[in-house]
Amino acid sequence: MSQPFTDHFGSVAGTYAHFRPTYPPPLFGWLAAVAPGRHRAWDCATGTGQAAIGLAGHFSEVVATDASASQLAAASPHPRVHYRLAAAERSGLEANSIDLVTVAQALHWLERPRFFAEVERVLRPGGVLAVWSYGIPHLEGETADGQLQHFYADIVGPYWPAEKALVENGYRDLVLPFEGLQAPSFAMDIAWSLEQVLGYCSSWSASARYREALGSDPIDHLRQALAAAWGESETPRRLHWPLTVKASKVL
Repeated sequence: MSQPFTDHFGSVAGTYAHFRPTYPPPLFGWLAAVAPGRHRAWDCATGTGQAAIGLAGHFSEVVATDASASQLAAASPHPRVHYRLAAAERSGLEANSIDLVTVAQALHWLERPRFFAEVERVLRPGGVLAVWSYGIPHLEGETADGQLQHFYADIVGPYWPAEKALVENGYRDLVLPFEGLQAPSFAMDIAWSLEQVLGYCSSWSASARYREALGSDPIDHLRQALAAAWGESETPRRLHWPLTVKASKVL
């Protein structure tokens, strides 16, 4: 039996689209290189399309699906990206029609055995499934970073959904179907102002669940704590997220 879909990001779709970091271009170049062709990619659980847009630079067509209408409504348009409302386990795609399937920062939300069966159905021979995730970033400045880690673990920590455990352990226990591929190391680096960091943290599912449970905004706590350590709020500080990438290929 399939589980009912829980939209963890519907209430923050606009914030998610505006403040989530983009993925490094070399990641998409590597994905295109290991795929058997560059005709059609499927970005599953696309959210607001961050990964789909990156794939569009390498594939003729990107089908980007999500079960959240709110997320798709906030997605970035692109002429080669076709957004579609669909569950991961029931994509509606034709069999043997996809060169590459990607899941960016979302595999922990999916019913993995049923999703993997759907991936096997839609991939062409030699097709690739690639999934990746990132955890809490490290923020430039020891005091500021300490406040961010405290917010993540202690302020909104109790409100992270149980599925987040897969991300917390860096996909350590994740086993993909098909033949394993060794991925290079990738990371995201960006320089953001104080308000951009606050916007990013506001987009977390735990922040949304905190607001729903307590009727107040946890970002108020973080704003005060970071402001004291930041200095001039418009001065950018660097953030660094290591990416965990796992991939496998149909033989």
